[in-house]
Formats: sequence, structure tokens, C-alpha cells
Amino acid sequence: MSELNKEVVDLVWGRTSDGGVSASIFRRWTQGFVFSENEPTALEQFEGGPCAVIAPVQAFLLKNILFNRESSNWRQLSEEEQKTALCSTLSEILESACASLSTGFCMVTWAKGHSPHSSKLTSTEPESQVQTQDKPESSKPVQEQQPTYLAAEDLSFERFHSVLHKRTVLSASDLREEVLSLYHSWRGCCGVLLFLYSVILTKGIENIRNEIQDPTEPLIDPVHGHGSQSLVNLLVTGHAVSNVWDGDRECSGMKLHGIHKQASVGFLTLMESLRYCKVGTFFKSPKFPIWILGSETHLSVFFTKEMSLVGPESPSEQARRVFQSFDPEDNGFIPESLLEDVMKALDLVSEPEYVSLVKTKLDPENLGVILLGPFLLEFFPDQDSGIPDSFPIYHYNGLKQSNHKERVEYVEGTALILGFEDPMVRTDDTPVKRCLQTKWPYIELLWSTDRSPSLN
Repeated sequence: MSELNKEVVDLVWGRTSDGGVSASIFRRWTQGFVFSENEPTALEQFEGGPCAVIAPVQAFLLKNILFNRESSNWRQLSEEEQKTALCSTLSEILESACASLSTGFCMVTWAKGHSPHSSKLTSTEPESQVQTQDKPESSKPVQEQQPTYLAAEDLSFERFHSVLHKRTVLSASDLREEVLSLYHSWRGCCGVLLFLYSVILTKGIENIRNEIQDPTEPLIDPVHGHGSQSLVNLLVTGHAVSNVWDGDRECSGMKLHGIHKQASVGFLTLMESLRYCKVGTFFKSPKFPIWILGSETHLSVFFTKEMSLVGPESPSEQARRVFQSFDPEDNGFIPESLLEDVMKALDLVSEPEYVSLVKTKLDPENLGVILLGPFLLEFFPDQDSGIPDSFPIYHYNGLKQSNHKERVEYVEGTALILGFEDPMVRTDDTPVKRCLQTKWPYIELLWSTDRSPSLN
């Protein structure tokens, strides 16, 4: 991997002046994918930073466990089932990131004999050999099976990059076999980084640079150690775009890339409630009712089994999305000159005489603007969303210190979706609720615990 090292490091960590990153930030990223002792389907995060990889993997893991598995008890997994679920999830994300089947999938792992699980990190064996497991998983001593990130204390940033090996596989079936065979590597020291590097090389460094808004912005902040939005988007959608709105936008002659199709799992952020950004429909209404939640510094996951929440887009939801695409500033209105374009985009009658009549009705005071609310009321009145009034919900936060009694467990609750005309229940005003209100403005949350789950 030596010829790729500098490009990978620059893309992930930035062009650091001394050629490395701070030891403390690198150490925070050296963990593997470790399941919680208290919640067999939940991954644990040891320190701040790698949630940018762990939370998307957790979201896809839940999708596969909740909706692709026969067993009714989704919160219980045997060790063998954990292995299958994690590896199929990692394979799915790698397949999504693959730019072209002709270039294949890249697996980044330890050069043979260099794994931190070995008795020493040096070896005279050639690095060109593919890392193989010396023993089958089941025959490894129990203590060696325990994943750890402490072993990485002996592994500096420079040393880590000197003992990596890249292997290419050309088919999806070979990919799944290879990912399965590397289960011990994913769980062990630096498993998160090995997977991240595999995704990056599978996608292609140049492809990622072309999608990121600012190619000089690293995927991991070298000062704080947090993953960028481009990194989260790469893992969730296969595209390293920097924005969360739908489609591309023009700004001062620049084309700014957003999300181009409905995502499998969604993304909501507290930043939208603070009006720093606007998340588009492709993230807000994913294929499965699972959303990664972003705070200023951390990512967690909100999910439910209620598939009606992600049913096909209703005509009014489509109308709202199309209207808002003509309102990039999110003002809640458009100039009346754009009304005909909006009506055409929605296949509404758009003869000039009729458009003129609608303008008069929606803008009786002749202010020159069309408001979203009256527009929806005119063309899509009394539309039932089909969403139930209440449904069970769960929240995941991988950081021990953010969980009750420092046990990584899902927090259970019930969501109430109220109408704007009769909000009779008022629960607490917490960051989790403010985040969810960007999708369901009148949602109320009743948690089974004394305290609301933490976004941080």
C-alpha cells in the first residue's frame, strides 16, 4: 500500500505538517466493531470520534436485523449471528460504495504477521502476502477473541500505515466471503479504520475528491477527531457529497452536490432545528424507519419497526418537496413568477389563464409571493398521511458514558404524532425531540426511562 499511503492519509486526515496526527486522536479511532455486553445487537463506541463510521454501520445493522431476519426476538443474537449480521452489513456498505464492478472491491487489512494480535508487530515475511487467519475463529484462545483497542497503544500512526495490505476482489460473492474471513480483523484493533480505508479505496480516491465540496477538507478533523458529513454520506449513500439536501444546487456559479436518491436509512440533524442547514426528503424519508441523528459533536440512531412511517411519498409530501426545491433559502414561499414552474413540475394544470387565476387566489394582496401553506391547502387539502398516532421507538447511543449506568443499551419509548390543531400532550423539550421535530413537527416522546436519551 505504500504508493497509496500518502493519498489515503491526506484524504482521511488532511495534509498534516509533520506527516501524522496527534496520538490521542489516532488512538480514539483504533477500536474495532465491538458488540455491547448488555445489548447483543448494539455496537459499542469507546471514545468520541469514530461514531462517523460506527453509527452508519449500526443503522444498516439494525435494518438487516429488523427487516431481513426471520427471528422475532431482534434484540438477541448468538455470536455466530453477530458475525453474520456484521459481515453482511459491512459487505452491503462496500457494495454501495463501489464505483465500478470492473475495478472491484478493495480490502485493506494487516500484512501477514503484522496484526497487533500477533506477539510482535515486526515480521520478516514479505508484505505482499495476503493476511490469512492462522487458526479458524472458533479455535482461537478465548482471551484472544476478546476485541480490544488497547493493543493499539503500541501502534503509532506511522507504524499503522506501514503494515497495511490491500487486496482486490472482483465479484460481490467473493467480497462477502472475504469480509466474513476477516471478521476477527473487523472486531479487533483498528477494525473501524481498516473498514473505512476499504470503503475509500473501493470507492476510489479520485471519485471521492470529485464529490467532496472542498477537496482540501479531510474526512476526519485532525483537531477534534470528528468525521465530516462527506464521510457519513459516503457510508450511508455510497457518495461522499458534502450536503444533505436533495439533488444539486447552484450557488455563485458553483454546483453544490446533495443526495441524489432515497437513502436506505435516514439522517436528521439538530443543526436543522438551529437553521444551519436543511435536510432533504431523500434523507428524511428513507426506505426503512431508521435515522442517524446528528448533534454538534456526535451521531446516534433513532429507529422503529413501524414501516408506515416510510411508505411511498404522498402527493402532498411530493408537492412540499417540489415547492421547496424552488425555495432553496427555505423561506416558506416562492416568487409568484415561479408558480407556473412548480405546477408544471407537479403535473398540475398549468395553462396561463389558470395559473393567473391561482395567483390571484393565493396572493390576494398582490405581494408577489406564494406561500407554501396556502399552496398545499389549495391543491392537496385533507390528505391523511397514513402515519399511526403512536408507535414504539428506540434510541441507540454507542458511547458508554452517554448511557444510563454506562451500559450501552437501547432506550425504549413511545412516539405520539399529533396534529398541529390539537397538541394536547407536551413532553420535555430535549435535543432528541428537537432533532425529530425537523421531520415530525408535532411529535411527542414518552421514554420508558426517567431521563431522555442523549444525542451526545
